[in-house]
Order: sequence, then structure tokens, then C-alpha cells
Amino acid sequence: MKIFTKIVLVSTVAVALSACGNLSTRDKSTIAGAGIGAVAGSVLSGGSGWGTAGGAAVGGVIGNQVGK
Repeated sequence: MKIFTKIVLVSTVAVALSACGNLSTRDKSTIAGAGIGAVAGSVLSGGSGWGTAGGAAVGGVIGNQVGK
């Protein structure tokens, strides 16, 4: 069962990344900022859902502005 889970995970990541081929630099920066912000928010809030969502939102805004 673990092999099946790994195959599904790798397939999902491959499909998701293939959709990012035509994104602008600003879009990529926004996505990266949101990801980094979500991780930071989760760590700082001890795994709180609100902290993770807030970190993703703030990180996305910062990434968007950096990607200009």
C-alpha cells in the first residue's frame, strides 16, 4: 500500500508542476511566498490552521510585491 501512495503522490506533484509552465515571474513569486509563509505560519503558531492560513496570505502578498 505504501508504494501505491508514493505513486499517487508523485503523479499528483508532476501534474501540478506541469501546470506551472506558463506562469509569469510574479505568479511564481506569489506561489513561492505563499508556500514559505504557510510553513512559517504553521511553525510559529504551533500548527494552528489560522496561523498557517495567515502565514500563507502574508507570504503571498510579499511574494507578489517582490515579483514585480
